[in-house]
Amino acid sequence: MNVGIIGSGGREHAICHTLSKSKKVSKIFCFPGNAGTSFIAQNVNLDPNDFSELEKYCIKKEVNFLVVGPEKPLVNGIVDYFKGKPIRVFGPDKISSKLEGSKIFTKKICQRNNIPTSRFKIYESLNETLHFLKNSLFPIVIKADGLASGKGVYICKNFNDAKMASEEIFNGKFGIAEQILVEEFLDGEEMSYFIVTDGKNYKFFGSAQDHKRVGEGDTGKNTGGMGCYSPSRLLNDHLEFKIKTKIIEPTLNAISEHGGDYKGFLYIGLMIKNGEPFLIEFNVRMGDPECQTILPILKTDLMDILTSCCDGTLNKLKINFSESKSICVVLCSNGYPEKFENNIEIQDLEQLKPLENQNIFHAGTLKTEEGIFSNGGRVLNFVSTSDDFLACRVEVMNLIKKLNWKNGYFRRDIGHKVIKL
Repeated sequence: MNVGIIGSGGREHAICHTLSKSKKVSKIFCFPGNAGTSFIAQNVNLDPNDFSELEKYCIKKEVNFLVVGPEKPLVNGIVDYFKGKPIRVFGPDKISSKLEGSKIFTKKICQRNNIPTSRFKIYESLNETLHFLKNSLFPIVIKADGLASGKGVYICKNFNDAKMASEEIFNGKFGIAEQILVEEFLDGEEMSYFIVTDGKNYKFFGSAQDHKRVGEGDTGKNTGGMGCYSPSRLLNDHLEFKIKTKIIEPTLNAISEHGGDYKGFLYIGLMIKNGEPFLIEFNVRMGDPECQTILPILKTDLMDILTSCCDGTLNKLKINFSESKSICVVLCSNGYPEKFENNIEIQDLEQLKPLENQNIFHAGTLKTEEGIFSNGGRVLNFVSTSDDFLACRVEVMNLIKKLNWKNGYFRRDIGHKVIKL
């Protein structure tokens, strides 16, 4: 089977790498991919949001299965576009994708179905929002309603922070804003929980703890993710039961009632407070960099999982993971998540040879005849698996030091809550 992967980040390289090991996969095409995927797949410089052009190319190259990495094509309805055509797409349809495409849509589902989440208000103008904020208790969370590339969430310590966040959103920083979400700040510990579903059945697909903040000690601005570890230290049978019964199952039922057909990954972003799970957000795809820590410990053929979801036969498949621990550290361009330079050569990267329990997943990279160059804020993902989190992190640090890329920086404390020095 020829498979196409949509996206260009570390998540997509991890998916590409994992699928390349499947005997069911003949050839992989990446739209558009990155320098890392170019070594194991054919990169195609084509806009994956142009569904018509994507379809023409897939027919020409006999690509009959597409895996969607990022959220935008899903929210834009790629699954609906290909419905009834000979090219199958792994991912949720347009209605289901509103779980990520509109935070307000998700909050209303929570409200109607008693799904535990933070208390919230929805406002339609800047003046209305500021009037409420003047009498609010801080910290408080301000969110843009639509897609914002992981950057539309503001944790505001005071009124001035909240005013600035509200102004940026209503002034169009993340596109036209007709509404804004103001949420109570939940004080607890974050956890990422993943499932895969075929529209009728769902199965666990890993847990992780992401480190979103740019600075060590989880300080500074939010990013797309500076690294993570898997599995989460918080997960236990009692908590998992609550996550499934209080959050996942009511949500999937609500989506079905809305007419959605949810087939794909579902990322459940949680805040755990006093042993109780509260929903922070849904993503309708695998997380990044969580995907890079979870796939290396997956034992079941990933292609079997994807096809069983599309076929509606997930209940017949057993998904197995190894008992290993996993850590991913993201190497970023200096200046990220604000201004940074692109097109900086990453010398000696091809000479760096990871061991069997290690991976280097590319994110913002570009391969030319002259070499491999940076092409984004998050550039490389260094991953190690073993039976010990500290050993994982030591191995990752050693790999990054060997590369010694002068234009990059990274957090040295990823996994600090599970690593006691």
